[in-house]
Amino acid sequence: MTIRARNFASVPAIAAAFLSLTAVSSSATAQEVVVRERVYYPIEIEPHFSFGEGNVYGATGFGGGLRIGIPLAVGHVGRVADNIAISFGADLLHYENCYGAGCGANYLMLPVAAQWNLLVARRFSLLLEGGAYVYNGWYGTCGPNCAGPSSFGVLPTVAVGGRVHLHDNVAFLFRVGYPMITAGVSFF
Repeated sequence: MTIRARNFASVPAIAAAFLSLTAVSSSATAQEVVVRERVYYPIEIEPHFSFGEGNVYGATGFGGGLRIGIPLAVGHVGRVADNIAISFGADLLHYENCYGAGCGANYLMLPVAAQWNLLVARRFSLLLEGGAYVYNGWYGTCGPNCAGPSSFGVLPTVAVGGRVHLHDNVAFLFRVGYPMITAGVSFF
């Protein structure tokens, strides 16, 4: 009888352990759902400031733009929520002092990029993107030491960045890459 009593005595302990594991698993799942919701948005609108590379026209360009991101797929990598989005928009940049010759240029840049977003923490997400810019430039009269820039073309773009989520629907976004750096606010 002592052998059977020991077997039955362990049943409540096993049941209690099972219930506690189920409760911990349920609360972890609830927390994951809260974190994953940040990658479930229908559209992202991103007004931003833009800073152009100095090798484009001999000086750093400054301007602004707007990007729109549309998620195409949502999932997770392990416990990290992620999505794949298409990002497109327009930037207007002004370059001054062409190689020290005193003329300037303006560029309209139209980016299209695939963007991978990873929500690595509750208030922080990373982005990786690659694609292309179609650009059109116009410029003032250049002196004898300054050749005019290319007025139309396509450039590749690669960037990494991050978002600091200020609220469920608002984040500060920064992006570093080629051919420009951007900083702005994202609205989901």
